[in-house]
Amino acid sequence: MGRGDGSGRIVSPEGADDTGTGILHVDMDAFYASVAILDDPSLRGKPVIVGGTEGRGVVSSASYEARRFGVRSAMSTGQALTLCPTAIVVPPDFDRYLELSRHVMGIFDDITPLVEPLSIDEAFLDVRGARRLWGSPGRIAVMLRRRVLDETGLTCSVGVAATKHVAKMASTLSKPDGLLIIAGSGTQAFLAAQPARAMWGIGPKAAASLEARGIHSVADILETPPHVLDRALGQAMGSRIRQLAQGLDPREVETTRVEKSVGHEETFFQDVDDPAVLRAEFRRLADRVGARLRGHGWEASTISIKVRFADFTTISRSQTLAEPTTVGQRIGDAALELFRSVDRVLPIRLVGVRGEKLRPAHAEASTLWDDDEEWRRVEGALDDAAARFGKGAVTRATLLGSPRGGTALPSHPKAPPSD
Repeated sequence: MGRGDGSGRIVSPEGADDTGTGILHVDMDAFYASVAILDDPSLRGKPVIVGGTEGRGVVSSASYEARRFGVRSAMSTGQALTLCPTAIVVPPDFDRYLELSRHVMGIFDDITPLVEPLSIDEAFLDVRGARRLWGSPGRIAVMLRRRVLDETGLTCSVGVAATKHVAKMASTLSKPDGLLIIAGSGTQAFLAAQPARAMWGIGPKAAASLEARGIHSVADILETPPHVLDRALGQAMGSRIRQLAQGLDPREVETTRVEKSVGHEETFFQDVDDPAVLRAEFRRLADRVGARLRGHGWEASTISIKVRFADFTTISRSQTLAEPTTVGQRIGDAALELFRSVDRVLPIRLVGVRGEKLRPAHAEASTLWDDDEEWRRVEGALDDAAARFGKGAVTRATLLGSPRGGTALPSHPKAPPSD
């Protein structure tokens, strides 16, 4: 199994059998770090960390040279530099990532209309209907990788398979800058040889639960009685993992995927215990969540917060709103109400706000009166100002002052909307 540092990489030989395939999973290689190297070629071949450059910064991405020292995303920059003292830290540039992401997604759209973006730097493509135009799935993957490199200067890894699950596993194995094709007839043999924790959907906790029962590989999953698997993972997940282990994955490429949530979080340079500062930060994050909801035409039915204390203990709280909203003021009110219920025994390292259970905005008729009408006008004016003069041109007075955060990226950046 390939690891995050590129060791154990497996790729297909030229002309590999792609019979029975039709799904591609394309994943850009160390996207943020690769963009930094693209824009500054002097960084090539060096350990590069993208993240906060001072205080309590967090690693957003790392080049493969840095990963070989154990550097990983979501790690504090300080810890990353302890592991790799020679690493070069560069600040994130999200606008640049969006620019290149749009270009890459445009290439995908040129090949097939059946594209499902998973995030800013990865997507599924269904190319079964593109054979007459471009050739077999394997040929399409080769062409796609060449176009991405020629047009953007960036590399990507591609998995080609009969199902989304196997295609994603294959792209991970081929990283970086690789192509792995799993013919339809070879699906079960491929899966059986993989570790259980390599399956899409099995996280560290689920993997530990399986391994505690002696279940280490996909072959072990196939040999495990269903009731044992259900006890380890829960009935719903156990049933789903059994199907995936057999190579059964009915999921289609979804071109109109509904986002599950929109959120932002902030890691502070120093632990914070000042209630006024924390309240202001929740307001700022809530405003950003509201702006993103409005920008993408969604409204949130549930608001949740995330709080990480100085000892890394992390808690979350959520509440369902009486009416779905896109209004930052309303989101902030809910977030602060949730925050007041938190027992703050230690200073706080990180806070986050998330809108969940999304639906298209104005999906139902509006009520006779609108309690948020004034705030909608205010925030609409803020959106217009941001469009004309840039983000942050106008903000709340309570948010003015020196920055306190170490990272300002969305917690789970999504692919940009197509133009």
